[in-house]
Amino acid sequence: MNTSNTIQAIAMMALPLLLAITLHEAAHGYAARRFGDRTAEMLGRITLNPLKHIDPIGTVVMPLILFFATSGGFMFGYAKPVPINTRNLKNPKQDMIWIALAGPASNFVQAFFWAVLLVGMAAVGLREEFFIRMAYYGVTLNLVLAVLNLFPIPPLDGGRIAVGLLPYKPASMLARLEPFGFFIVIGLLLVGVLDRFWLSPLVSWFGSIYLAPLRWFVG
Repeated sequence: MNTSNTIQAIAMMALPLLLAITLHEAAHGYAARRFGDRTAEMLGRITLNPLKHIDPIGTVVMPLILFFATSGGFMFGYAKPVPINTRNLKNPKQDMIWIALAGPASNFVQAFFWAVLLVGMAAVGLREEFFIRMAYYGVTLNLVLAVLNLFPIPPLDGGRIAVGLLPYKPASMLARLEPFGFFIVIGLLLVGVLDRFWLSPLVSWFGSIYLAPLRWFVG
């Protein structure tokens, strides 16, 4: 991959990824405020300003490493987690389900709007590769972020949702994995288990739904 193609590819992915991560974290903060915890709001985390959410490693270094390691085939990252004080919630176990769900939900919504943009460009005959690929990345990156976060291991959102849904004993056992959850997820990604049995099947399934209208215009 030459320099100009590399810069162009990064530019295509950068905006969708930045929006995906920023809105994901802001959605957690908004949901927390809705259920009574204003911690994120007081720290300025309910905002679309990406500088408030950027994590140097997760938002900058990791996406670039993945991008170059896969020759431009994949870019992914994460932001600083939004702080939640469960003592401020009226029903912590139940409320945390909705707060955790808010992040992935924001990504599914973003994927929908990128898909609408993609279909709209196809409908009017716009063939500008840069914007077409940016919209495509907007769909896929948001679906990857949503599906990965729904994996039921804390501290991922899916893990916190599972803790809220499970009875006390299994919920407590699952919650104890949180300090090690990140390493478990990375390990499962490195050996390919998470991609093969969770990410790829679900992202492909959602992608087929989101991008189905394109068939009307591209055959």
